[in-house]
Amino acid sequence: MDSSAVRVDNPYALLLLALRLIPLSHYLLAFLLSFSIFLYNFLELHFIEDLLSGFRGCPVSLTYNPSSQIYNGVVSKCRILHGRYLATPWLSSPHIQTVFLNFFGRPPAFSYKRELFHASDGGTIALDWLTKYDVADGGFHMNNSISRDDTTPIMVVIPGLTSDSQSAYLKHLAFSTAKSGWNVVVSNHRGLGGVSITSDCFYNAGWTEDIRVIINHLHHVYPNAPLFAVGTSIGANVLVKYLGEDGDNVPVAGAVAICSPWDLLIGDRFIRRRFVQTFYDRALTIGLQGYAQLHEPRYSRLANWEGIVKSRTIRDFDHHATRLVGKYETVDTYYRRCSSAGYVGNVSVPLLCVSALDDPVCTREAIPWDECRLNKNVVLATVKHGGHLAFFEGIAGARLWWVRATGEFLRVLHSSQYMHVQNKIANTGPQSSLDSTIDQGPFVSVAEDGMVAAMGNERKDDDTVEEVSEPQRSVHSEKTQMVSNTGLIDEQSTQQKSGFVPTIEQTSVQVTAVQDAKPVVATYSVKRCLDILRRQNRYSIWLLAYIAIISSWPFLGSALRVLSRKRLRNVLPAVLLRR
Repeated sequence: MDSSAVRVDNPYALLLLALRLIPLSHYLLAFLLSFSIFLYNFLELHFIEDLLSGFRGCPVSLTYNPSSQIYNGVVSKCRILHGRYLATPWLSSPHIQTVFLNFFGRPPAFSYKRELFHASDGGTIALDWLTKYDVADGGFHMNNSISRDDTTPIMVVIPGLTSDSQSAYLKHLAFSTAKSGWNVVVSNHRGLGGVSITSDCFYNAGWTEDIRVIINHLHHVYPNAPLFAVGTSIGANVLVKYLGEDGDNVPVAGAVAICSPWDLLIGDRFIRRRFVQTFYDRALTIGLQGYAQLHEPRYSRLANWEGIVKSRTIRDFDHHATRLVGKYETVDTYYRRCSSAGYVGNVSVPLLCVSALDDPVCTREAIPWDECRLNKNVVLATVKHGGHLAFFEGIAGARLWWVRATGEFLRVLHSSQYMHVQNKIANTGPQSSLDSTIDQGPFVSVAEDGMVAAMGNERKDDDTVEEVSEPQRSVHSEKTQMVSNTGLIDEQSTQQKSGFVPTIEQTSVQVTAVQDAKPVVATYSVKRCLDILRRQNRYSIWLLAYIAIISSWPFLGSALRVLSRKRLRNVLPAVLLRR
């Protein structure tokens, strides 16, 4: 058989012959085109989108409560937040922006003045200062100090994970703020900024005690200077959690949270979901391992050093180090308790939150949209592009958009009447709404004298609350203990867990010194408790009554039968009963 006939009859041979006729340059061009499309989608480039929009950028989306005075009196006057954001064209990718910020951030050149703060537990925290005098007249004057009576606003900055005051984005923020006439202090995390760990306490994503004592210290030293706080990345999570824990009892006039992870559990799932995110996971893990190596003597004693060295993800590091040092049962427990999403509803300070929807580290899925919308003190600003802490703008890419937006918001807030003023109240401890509902009642409160009071977390409109004088209220709260299915729990600690102070039906009445009055008071209290329980759980009471009747009916039926036979025996003849 002729070989040419075989080739003609075989379609695959014809296809191979046709492919051989195509020039090699065309194959190379097709490969480059396919690779470009893959790279464009892999890096999430948006240059074509910007080009089609005429490089106008995207408008800033604002989420707020319609009746928010912070928005109406402050944010509405911020031109930058009501404008549009356009990323630097040659950095039109969240990944390129984020990488460029960390390696080629182009920070301004200046030096800080360092103050070492010693915590009560023996820890050392480095406070790096940059004052308005240090950058005055375009020069640097490092010999100026702040007087106690100075009224110049102070911005307290909380860095991100493994970041310190020398990070490029923090130097951009500090220099821009000092140039505008404010003083800046960067509160470095323990063990960072060139300072050794001097206690067994390390920082983590939810450690708020350091920023609490630092802000209280600054407020004490400079009582006339309004304090503003700015947190970035993990520092933003710490800041929002601190503000939510203390509520009105904070000496902070206003705050800004930049690129907060919000929910650490969702962020942990996100950063391990896609192939590109694993690069960030690995890079951050290497940074944490470097931090651990700086303090190896303490980590090797308090944590699993071998596991730290072998860690390949942030979760691995948190499992072998963070949860052990912080005494958390599991990594998920650490993530749940340290997430700031459950605290944003308790924030009483004017708070601006800035996030990018394409953030490759802190996903948009974790943003608490509804919580921010319900809180009148919070305004959430989101942009479509920006990366993580990058937000480069301009042709040269020398400015960060969020730095300008933060400065404008805080300046407008400082000149307005909406700055927060500390309301000093008894510190009831951290408040969160993320704890289990098993801790949220209803409970039964039992006093030492046998008085019983119902206690629940749901407020009923038709419930009447008796007013109790302060002496009685304080005595009652000192004696009262909470009874739940897990045992006896102190009333104050239960209120801390529930996320808000529960509505307490006060059932105690003023008890006189007469001994005979105690039974009357106890009877009245029991009746009030039953009435309250009936109103709060009316369906449950009827269900329990039904179950009680059904379950006890065999015993009640037998008893009724015996009683009826005895009664009938006296009326009917014995012959009928035998039948």
